[in-house]
Amino acid sequence: MKPLASYLFFVFFLLTVVFLSSFALAHADGSVYNDFLQCLKNQSQSSTNVSDILYSKESTQYNSILTAYIRNLRFSYPTTPKPVLIVTPLTVSHVSAAVICSRDHGLHLKIRSGGHDYEGISYVSDDAFVILDMFNLRAIRVDPVAKTAYVEAGATLGELYYRIQEKSTTLGFPAGVCPTVGAGGHISGGGYGNMIRKHGLSVDHVIDAVVVDAQGRVLNRTTMGEDLFWAIRGGGGASFAVIVSYTLSLVPVPEKVTVFNVKRFNATDLVYKWQFVMKDVDHNLFIRLLLQPVTDPHQPKARKRASRVTFIALFLGDSDTLMSVLKAAFPELGVTKADCLEMTWPQSVLYWANFDQWTPFEVLLSRNYTADYLKRKSDYVQQPISKVGLQLLMNKLVQLAKPGLVFNSYGGVMSTIPTSATPFPHRAGNLFKIQYSTSWKDPGQQIDDKNMGLIRELHSFMTPYVSKNPRVAYLNYRDLDIGVNHNGTYTEGEVYGRKYFLGNFDRLVKVKTLVDPHNFFRNEQSIPVLKSQGKILRFGHAKLLQ
Repeated sequence: MKPLASYLFFVFFLLTVVFLSSFALAHADGSVYNDFLQCLKNQSQSSTNVSDILYSKESTQYNSILTAYIRNLRFSYPTTPKPVLIVTPLTVSHVSAAVICSRDHGLHLKIRSGGHDYEGISYVSDDAFVILDMFNLRAIRVDPVAKTAYVEAGATLGELYYRIQEKSTTLGFPAGVCPTVGAGGHISGGGYGNMIRKHGLSVDHVIDAVVVDAQGRVLNRTTMGEDLFWAIRGGGGASFAVIVSYTLSLVPVPEKVTVFNVKRFNATDLVYKWQFVMKDVDHNLFIRLLLQPVTDPHQPKARKRASRVTFIALFLGDSDTLMSVLKAAFPELGVTKADCLEMTWPQSVLYWANFDQWTPFEVLLSRNYTADYLKRKSDYVQQPISKVGLQLLMNKLVQLAKPGLVFNSYGGVMSTIPTSATPFPHRAGNLFKIQYSTSWKDPGQQIDDKNMGLIRELHSFMTPYVSKNPRVAYLNYRDLDIGVNHNGTYTEGEVYGRKYFLGNFDRLVKVKTLVDPHNFFRNEQSIPVLKSQGKILRFGHAKLLQ
């Protein structure tokens, strides 16, 4: 055979193989879709046409649904593993059916409520997997008389705040400041916001929940039992069940609250003082710090970098009272009455979400989100960082030029709630929490690696100043750098589990072993099942199994 003919034959052969492989994969996907669809029809008790909530890679809406809630573009590359199917339930019956059908078809179920998981584990897996996308389950019912709110997992925090302000300006809820965050994931991981010093965490105000367990059963607080109810309030719901809804106890807020946002350069002394002030100052005051490398305002043409600290505050009271508090506790900050803005608590939600306080509240209903490539990490500080240490930190930020830090003040009521009250253990003894943050716009593995390297370098630099043995972290600031469970083992799970949950990890493992002994609900950092010599250990007769 002549060389040209041989070459053409080889090309034809490769194209044929690719075509047949693609055809086989498409046929296989179609077979899985049809089998799964029939299973949903058999298991669902809903009158809805279940074909309207199931999407395969052949579906025209598959890509738009998949990408709609990818909030970290590092997990949007063509090489990122994609789900075999996406289920978008409209009813709890659909959720139950999706669990049963995923289990029976040997498919890994990933649960997504808002997509803000920093490591994409709600929508990425190396196994053949299904995304259970909860965005349609977004009902919210606020009862201002009972001071409660029923919130489905697919609702956003912005939607929750909007519905609260429809009914009352003197009721609120302690949760995050980003309005597009999904309620299901946020609350199940702990949930904190700018009322943390006055009212604690989101999970401290959960009074009921509806979940679907690994058997497809729909359970509430009474039928699931107090062990599982404890676990899903800070232990990460996706390790135990599908969270369908939470019932929340709302908190009182005054008719007037006060905010300020002031920026300071050469602020080492102020940050040092802030560490001591926030431990015991009036519980109504929360001050967050943003530490960032920026262009030096005194040398803008030279593009010299400098460290800047932004002090952002919420005070649950009027500005006169706030000024009295600051005059007594933190006069060095130099906040004036002119720096302060009085408003209602709902307006402060807008302010903290970077909107003008007079922006129509309907903006909180928007799910539009400009995604970036990003990486986040966390730490807790339990002893004040010295002035020398803080100055070295400022120098490091300028040197790296990219990552920033967020310091979130603790103290207040957080110091009075027992460590074991919920799975979230980071209570008394913590001065503040750190979030490491870096984002970038351009795609590419080299760019990703560079930016990830910078934030890891900053995290390593902070080692002498943060918690030790273990170096603890916050579950909702998901970070796969601190450990991954490749094989579903207790040994692997303990590595990150102790960092997120400290001593509460042991109880979480017991609950997991009782309610999901075959580890159906799992992800890269889920709670493991405890086994001994290949057998699942039992811990007596738990309420939730009776």
